[in-house]
Amino acid sequence: MPDQPDPAAAPAHLMDSRILGGLFASDAMRAVFSDRAMVQSWLDAEAALAGAQADLGVVPRAAAERIAECAVAERFDLEVIGAEIERTAHPLVPLVRRLAEAAGPEWGAYVHYGATTQDITDTGLALQLHRAVDLVEERLRELMRVLAGLAERHRDLPMVGRTHAQHALPITLGFKFAVLLAECERHAARLTDARPRALVGQLGGAVGSMAAFGAAGPRLHERMMERLGLGSAPIAWHTARDGLTELVCVAAMTAATCGKIANEVRVLQRTEVAELEEPFATGKVGSSTMPHKRNPMYCEYIISSAILCRQAPAQMLAAMHQEHERDMSLWGVEWAAVPETFCLTAGLLERTAWILDGLVVHPDALHTNLHRLGDLMLSEAAMMHLARTLGKTAAHDVVYEASMHAWETGRPLRESLAENTEIADAGVDLGQLGDLLVPETYLGSCGELVDRVVEQAHAFLADADADADVDASAGAGGGTGEGADAVPAGGRS
Repeated sequence: MPDQPDPAAAPAHLMDSRILGGLFASDAMRAVFSDRAMVQSWLDAEAALAGAQADLGVVPRAAAERIAECAVAERFDLEVIGAEIERTAHPLVPLVRRLAEAAGPEWGAYVHYGATTQDITDTGLALQLHRAVDLVEERLRELMRVLAGLAERHRDLPMVGRTHAQHALPITLGFKFAVLLAECERHAARLTDARPRALVGQLGGAVGSMAAFGAAGPRLHERMMERLGLGSAPIAWHTARDGLTELVCVAAMTAATCGKIANEVRVLQRTEVAELEEPFATGKVGSSTMPHKRNPMYCEYIISSAILCRQAPAQMLAAMHQEHERDMSLWGVEWAAVPETFCLTAGLLERTAWILDGLVVHPDALHTNLHRLGDLMLSEAAMMHLARTLGKTAAHDVVYEASMHAWETGRPLRESLAENTEIADAGVDLGQLGDLLVPETYLGSCGELVDRVVEQAHAFLADADADADVDASAGAGGGTGEGADAVPAGGRS
């Protein structure tokens, strides 16, 4: 007979690993998608359904009150529920039976009255996603605050701008952070836009027609969702999974941005670049064999997490291919992809903000690298100056020839240009040209662009904080209808 499994060895996925999980997932988000939280979301949906039915006179008020009283996950043994789900091959019936037993023979008869399984599981997932989106938005706003601070602080600090991994033109470090800040703000806007489409509950009955609820179906749906603080869909979405897919795609995009930020820090921390460095404290070990190493390991964990999120949109797009009026074939895809993506994304946001908040900037290295090519990096400035006299095409050809000569001989660009007879014949002021070939003076509109992005981000954050305060005072997510108190207090914590 095989040995019994060791409970301490139960976690078998990175999300729940006691050894490695802390480097990747968010503890707060794992709590949102834990088994107990999932069961509680289903119980909340059942309680809200009964409460809404009592409001409309479909079931006795006493039944709804008793069901709500019993709809608390802590009352149920999840191990027993899990074993029953395995035995019945049904994800909800065992919980419905236990809830009915808890409510007693008189009132338990009204549990799950007219609903289908997917009404409850989809509504429960919407409740979990409501909290998940709130968490992602909070952490995204924190990342934006850190980026805004970095953009302002380093608004005028010159550095090399790189294209194709090569020195291109000067920018400022603040400009680099402002580009990332604007990208994060767009992610925040996408989440806001997706909310009304995705955070909606489900109540359609067997095929979405609401036949079991009679003429009260649409009103019952609205009343139930009011109690839960969810949006009310105009029609059943049993096989229309675009809302869930949209949220996962936005989360994955946010994760990709975090991965890009981490990779930028990692690349700029290379020994031969050494412009930026992730936070370091004594005790952090870079190598088991090379004690001198200060590796960008936090950044590398972030890059790994972002890669893990890349497949989620493809999985969710595949899960949209559901047949007829209901289909269980692809539920499991959502049950895996949605929690994993949000747990990783929240963890990414937390760790990226932490890295940037403690980011070490090396101004000396920035200056050294900025001048590594000398005035050769200002070839564009020379070309645009000559274009006024020679025209753009001719100026490009002249500067190209001088630049290649300077590159191969190691001489300054200005010397190669001074020796060009075409430039001399055209009467170009070489003294004025020389003044242009200074990296610190060729920053374009970097400062102004940083100011625009930071100002816009501050306005966005102020509005978001104000909205969050209003939602908090109104108890958003905990039900806004008259019967909201039918949902167990703390049931959606």
